[in-house]
Amino acid sequence: MSPRSLLLLPLLIATAAAQSAAPPAPAPLPGDRPGQTPAGQQAGTASAALTRLEISPRHQEWVQVKHGDRTVTAFVVYPEVKDKALTVVVIHENRGLNDWARAVADRLAANGYIAIAPDLLSGAAPGGGNTKDFATQGDATAAIGKLPPAQVAADLAAVADYAKTLPSANGKLAVAGFCWGGGQAWRFALARPDLALANVFYGAPPADADYAKIACPVLGYYGGNDARINSTLEKSTAGMKAADKTFEPVIYEGAGHAFMRNGEEADGGTANQAAATAGWARLLAALAKARS
Repeated sequence: MSPRSLLLLPLLIATAAAQSAAPPAPAPLPGDRPGQTPAGQQAGTASAALTRLEISPRHQEWVQVKHGDRTVTAFVVYPEVKDKALTVVVIHENRGLNDWARAVADRLAANGYIAIAPDLLSGAAPGGGNTKDFATQGDATAAIGKLPPAQVAADLAAVADYAKTLPSANGKLAVAGFCWGGGQAWRFALARPDLALANVFYGAPPADADYAKIACPVLGYYGGNDARINSTLEKSTAGMKAADKTFEPVIYEGAGHAFMRNGEEADGGTANQAAATAGWARLLAALAKARS
């Protein structure tokens, strides 16, 4: 077997295991009350997510997290549990903090976790607004591409520090990032020695990542039809192995990029739908292990 084959063996094993295992079914899709559908947001997953949010029995609130001269708007959802809970930082896609990202936070809360989803476009919309204030989805995506990396890192650090001080938080912290947010989840793991678990959904790490700085397990979730992102896996797998760190990437064959969101659509395709179901089951199982 060639050196390259040996390098990819853990990834191939993880892929096969994911396809053969029958993961436990996660809690059904839930929902929030404070709506915020942006102008120009299309029907489909977005409107379905907003419906789930509107019927959710859980407590949700908007908070303002201040650091330096920045104010970051964040959406927080609390679980209905007896004991203090692990907190999950949800990092949105390059679409900004839309209804789907907030519904992810609510679903995490439905399963027993405090979830905080910062709007990393806070102050970037016309008039100093947030994601919901962009005229179109394309405008929000364009603005994401212009965010200074140092500002994003500082925003996430401030939100995480805030979340750990919540009276009902148990002090443990995890992250789940999607698409652009998946790349930010890698950066967050590189910067937070107090992180218990990082979940990277179809996101690439920085090219110059110093994997020795990562103190927690990193779980990767990738669509089989996403060569742009999957082409980074060989390097990240090798880097994490060389640093003696835990990286467990799983490829969901037939699924595309953004399968967690697209898999919720009625016409999202069976591969995306199956990958989203398996991805949620894997995420919840990993969080349950991290909080114990």
